[in-house]
Order: sequence, then C-alpha cells, then structure tokens
Amino acid sequence: MKCKLCKNKGIYKNFCERHFIEYFEDKVKLAIKRFKLLKKSDKVAVAVSGGKDSMSVLTILNKLGYNVTAISIDEGIFGYRDKTLDNVKLFCKKNNIKLKVYSFKKEFGKPLDKMNIIGSKCSVCGVFRRDILNKYTKGYDVLATGHNMDDEAQAIIMNLLKNNLDILPRLGPISGVKTIKNFTKRVKPLYLCTEKEVSLYSKLKKVNPYSCCCPNKQYSFRLRILRLLDKLELTQPNIKLNIINWFLKYKKKIKEKGTIKICKLCGNPSSKTVCNKCILIKTI
Repeated sequence: MKCKLCKNKGIYKNFCERHFIEYFEDKVKLAIKRFKLLKKSDKVAVAVSGGKDSMSVLTILNKLGYNVTAISIDEGIFGYRDKTLDNVKLFCKKNNIKLKVYSFKKEFGKPLDKMNIIGSKCSVCGVFRRDILNKYTKGYDVLATGHNMDDEAQAIIMNLLKNNLDILPRLGPISGVKTIKNFTKRVKPLYLCTEKEVSLYSKLKKVNPYSCCCPNKQYSFRLRILRLLDKLELTQPNIKLNIINWFLKYKKKIKEKGTIKICKLCGNPSSKTVCNKCILIKTI
C-alpha cells in the first residue's frame, strides 16, 4: 500500500507518515473552526494527564501557536500517575510550556488510593478532577480536554442507557449549553478524531512513551461500553461517527433542563443545593 499523495509507504488510510500527521492535524483544525472552539487571542488551559489524548492536544495547540498552559492533576494512583506526570513534565520543559500540577492529597486531604470509597473509584475521581479543573482555570478563557470521538460516543451511549437525559445535552464539542459564571468553557479539539488515529499520532510524534491505562479503568462501566462499541464497529463501520452525527443533530433541537444553582457549602456551580464534590467529601 502506497500513500495516495506520494509514493512513500502508506500506514493509515493510504497516507504515509508525513501525510497522516497532516491529515490528523487538519481534522483538529477543522473541529476548532467548525465548532468555534478557540480564538487565537484565548488564554488556553489544557487538561493534561500524560496519556495519548491529552498529550496530542497539547502538542497540536502548542504547534498552532495558541497560548497554552498545561494543567495536570496528581490523583494519587500509585505506580501509574507518577510515571505519566514525569512524561508531562519532561515534555513541557522541552517545549517551554508552562505547567501547573495540583493534587488530591492537597485539595481533599488524601490521595485517591487511600480514600475510603465504596463502589467505583472512577466516579469519585471524575468529580474531584472536575472540581480542581474548575477551581484553577478561572483565569483562562477556555479549558481544552483530550476527549476524542470514541470517548464522546461512549459518553452518549452511557447516558442513554442510564436514562441521564438531563446530562446528555451537556455533551458535545463544547461542554454544556449554558454560559455559567465561574465555570470555564470546556472544548474538545479531538472531537472528530478516532481513538485509533489519536493513538497512531501520539506514537509518531513520540509524545506518549508510557501507554498503560489507569488500573482503575478495568472496573468502570465506560470500559464495558468501549468494548461493546469496538465490537460493533467491526461489523458496522462508522457506528461511532453515526452516534456523534445523530447527537449533534439531536442537540440542536433540545434545551438543557433545570437551573444552575450555587453549592451552599463551597459556592461552585451545581445542579443541586449541595454539589457532588461536597457530598463525597462528607462520605469519604
């Protein structure tokens, strides 16, 4: 198989290495333009875990000349997060990118591994991560995350299966449908890129040397949905893209229900009088 744009060896969809990188970066540019995710004047915080998705976003936005700052969170997942954070620190130092690191231990008193959690650690981790990101990105115009097409398709199906129809409208290339005071707008530059494409790009750009998944992922509901969609994709090509396209049409026709309240304990935006973070802190 040869590249359709030159005579070099093709590695993906008849693209050689150089033209695949151009193809991938063009898809990110298209998402930014199509969904109006970023402006060149924006002060951009990038949520960076050290994995392939977030490192790819940081790489591309920095290459495109956006004013980026990497924001990393040390949840306290021993033997895993320390390695990915080393990757982030090395990359940011090499590319002269400002990096800020925050930890569960400092913010909540304990690392994740030492919290008394009944049930899924992923749910607790997600709530606390979102709280830290919201707290420390208030001075930025936008927060870019590494969610790709596969992640979004999984989130859509998960919320449908759980009957979380009130949450569903908050998904999309720009998270949420309301402008909320004290809440940094979240955007997804990889929205049109598949997991496979992100993985290949990160390997070619050598930005993700430590590729192991979080050890807590094996217990998550998301992993079961991931495996289901991957299996369906084998016999129904583009099923994830179809889910995304359906959702984008669906989102235009609906309005987010409910009102945004202020948590009476911490003062952060919440759909309830006491936010999930404060509820969890009381129980852990």
